[in-house]
Amino acid sequence: MPNSRLASSSLSDTEQPTVHYYPVSNSCAVPAPRALRPGEAFVVPSFEIAEALIAHGADSARIAISQIDSSEVNYPGYAQVGSNKQLVPVTPFRFDRSILIVLPTYNERQNLETLVEAIARHLVADILIVDDNSPDGSGQLADHLSRQQKHVQVLHRAKKEGLGPAYLAGFQWALAREYQLIVEMDCDFSHPPWDLPRLVHRSGTADLVIGSRYVSGGSTQGWSRRRRLVSRFANAYVSLFLGSSIRDWTGGFRCYRHDLLARMNLESVKTKGYVFQVEMAWRACQLRAEINELPIRFSDRVQGQSKLGYQSIVEAITEVPRMYFQTTPS
Repeated sequence: MPNSRLASSSLSDTEQPTVHYYPVSNSCAVPAPRALRPGEAFVVPSFEIAEALIAHGADSARIAISQIDSSEVNYPGYAQVGSNKQLVPVTPFRFDRSILIVLPTYNERQNLETLVEAIARHLVADILIVDDNSPDGSGQLADHLSRQQKHVQVLHRAKKEGLGPAYLAGFQWALAREYQLIVEMDCDFSHPPWDLPRLVHRSGTADLVIGSRYVSGGSTQGWSRRRRLVSRFANAYVSLFLGSSIRDWTGGFRCYRHDLLARMNLESVKTKGYVFQVEMAWRACQLRAEINELPIRFSDRVQGQSKLGYQSIVEAITEVPRMYFQTTPS
């Protein structure tokens, strides 16, 4: 069963800088977002109005949700500016569903502890670190964090087998413990921790929520022109075979409902690299799942090296046509 003593991180005991808020209270009259200076932010009464602002180009890191008319959320209604200029809630969002965040690690020691702390500032959730025997000591650090924080668990794997098998191991661990929502995200801060509450909230109306770079309000930051072209080409290639029902097939910032993952026959998933994300989304489509894309600003990794290699590209080129011609078992 999920850990009943979930994480809770508060900023109430630290010095808070002053924030000047611009209120937006009506989603039908959302203005074109103004350019914000340091120490300025939007404040809105609901996730829905926040999403309307983001779709118009506002930065989700600069939106505070003041109050939420929903019994599933307990939030005090204000936020402060963190050291990186994003808003940090005084207490993290708490939902009435059990949530597990799966973090695969391979040589992510530089990012791991900081990310675990950042997640706890924004969302009450359990964390499963799936380590593939990282030579840089990520697994040992994960064990240390687990001993210190009851909401952190560790799953050790014998060797590096790719992104897909690591996530599948985490998903199966989550299903066995009856978590209601399972979130996947990278360990390199390319997926914003402050967008986790948005992802979870949207799962109230969708079986799969994808943090998307390619819907209105989504974007990439810190990418070279070559990397932008590669990503765009990859999604265009997938859409050529699998259709355009999803704009960001390769996005890895996602929230799955338990029931959807349980119907996916995970034992039959064979992809190992980044095309794993495509296969999982395609299976969700074939199961007629409700899929929703949420705009995010995807940033280049803060530290460490990208793990996208030639083998992953070849796998994507060959596996996508196979998915088109093969019916997914379920």
